[in-house]
Amino acid sequence: MSIVRRSNIFDPFSLDVFDPFQGFPFDVFRSLAERQPGFVDETSAFANTRIDWKETPEAHVFKADLPGVKKEEVKVEVEEGRVLQISGERTKEQEEKNDKWHRVERSSGKFLRRFRLPENAKVDQVKASMENGVLTVTIPKEEVKKAPEVKSIEISG
Repeated sequence: MSIVRRSNIFDPFSLDVFDPFQGFPFDVFRSLAERQPGFVDETSAFANTRIDWKETPEAHVFKADLPGVKKEEVKVEVEEGRVLQISGERTKEQEEKNDKWHRVERSSGKFLRRFRLPENAKVDQVKASMENGVLTVTIPKEEVKKAPEVKSIEISG
């Protein structure tokens, strides 16, 4: 939900979008966009990659919404022993000479998400599948080794 305003009166149906940082002297994103074209697009694509992580009795399951992304454009890796990394690129639609764009809201660019996996994750048995724009990564769990039982020894003598 966005907060909108028209003059000084709050109007939820106004077409003017309220920007609390309008006129702020240090516009970080604008200066970054001028120095590095594509930065803001890539950042928004990164920020908009939504991932759920649930733990079942058998596995850790990650689900990522990646609409319009082909499975060939996505990488699933386990690095540094226990870090799951999901990355890829959402390509931008090509602009034709006769096209007249009125609004561009779908993000494009590179995305990257990383998750540190717990000790009970079997990182050598990771499985990934993609269906209807949803990436599912399943990592089976193993039994966590319990601390060794301490046996008390009676001292004689």
